[in-house]
Amino acid sequence: MGMFQRDRQVFADAEPLDDSYEPEDIRERDKELEKYQRALQPIIDNRPTSNIFLYGKTGTGKTVATKFMLSHLEQDAAEYDDVMLSTVWVSCENLSSSYQVAVALVNELRGGQNKDRISTTGYSQQRVFDILYEELDALGGTVVIVLDEIDNIGHSDDILYGLPRARSNGYVDNVRPVIVGISNDFQFRDNLSPKVKDTLAEKEILFPPYDANQLRSILNPRAEKAFYNDVLSEDAVPLCAAFAAQDTGSARQAIRLLREAGELAQAADSDTVTEDHVRDAQDELEKNQLYEGMQELTTQGHAVLCALAYYQALDNVPVRSRNLYERYVKICDRLDTDSVSERRVRDHLSDMNMLGLISVYERNEGLSAGRYHEYELDVPLQAVLEVLLSTTRFEELANIIESTADDNNLLQSGLSDY
Repeated sequence: MGMFQRDRQVFADAEPLDDSYEPEDIRERDKELEKYQRALQPIIDNRPTSNIFLYGKTGTGKTVATKFMLSHLEQDAAEYDDVMLSTVWVSCENLSSSYQVAVALVNELRGGQNKDRISTTGYSQQRVFDILYEELDALGGTVVIVLDEIDNIGHSDDILYGLPRARSNGYVDNVRPVIVGISNDFQFRDNLSPKVKDTLAEKEILFPPYDANQLRSILNPRAEKAFYNDVLSEDAVPLCAAFAAQDTGSARQAIRLLREAGELAQAADSDTVTEDHVRDAQDELEKNQLYEGMQELTTQGHAVLCALAYYQALDNVPVRSRNLYERYVKICDRLDTDSVSERRVRDHLSDMNMLGLISVYERNEGLSAGRYHEYELDVPLQAVLEVLLSTTRFEELANIIESTADDNNLLQSGLSDY
């Protein structure tokens, strides 16, 4: 018998438990889909269409709903001879400026036409925008531009000003660009420049976390396809839904939990996925979730985490928020990226606290110093550095902090220079 053999007792078809799986229908999002449909309807009517922004935490259905709606929109638009529709999708996960987003859009558009890509450097921002307008105008009609995880661009929001005004400014003649922005940050719009807020004129659709009953509704049809008959114990799916609802309300988390429980049952050569398998899977995923939570932070979130790692490396924690903010600003300067306000940094810290990445302490020094907060990492420093090292922009800083943690000597490491 070989070391690896095909499973024939747990998983019938594991694809429905994969992150990339696209369900035939979207469950528990009827109100959001109805609002989405109204927002997209003007495209079919050949009328000017508002930009659309979707807000919600990870795993609340924003991306899968967008793919679902655009798939139907493309099919229905094909029935009308006078409707020209194109869609272009760019993930902004590793893009931190409008320049980088514009380059990615150009290359995505050119890729569909077998044209040469443009370099990520060597052009002025205006030149890249001009190339983008040329590519869009060549398509004509309505072009829906999906910018997934758009909050990563921070204050560099020129793209959100330029695209909606491209037609009125005479940069394009034959095309109507429509932006669909997807953001995990409910406060992203608050941090946009006033001119962008006025220009976007967007419709907002909020995707709240799922509750346990909704997650059960989402899990059940996937579980029926994924597992052999009678493999799941009666409480396996409800327990997965309950764990995810108590934590983040994320369908992605609930699905991963069910898949992990199945894999543990498979490894144990069990023909039943039990409550114990689910609980063991929850323990395993909690560890992985800390790493994933750090990896999914925005560039600004990583900068805040980097600042806190700096003080952790010096064993100078807990650190006051004002000192942490000063270090964060220096890190942003070193990275040549815009810094956000101290209030927004506190928002990022609050999110990290909810993810279980940091600890927060409230101090009250009375009339002498008043009330303030102090922070420290609640996960191993090495785990934070591993995440930062895997993020290209932070690799150099993470190496410096790592060497500082080893010898705790600022003068040797050069950390005091940034």
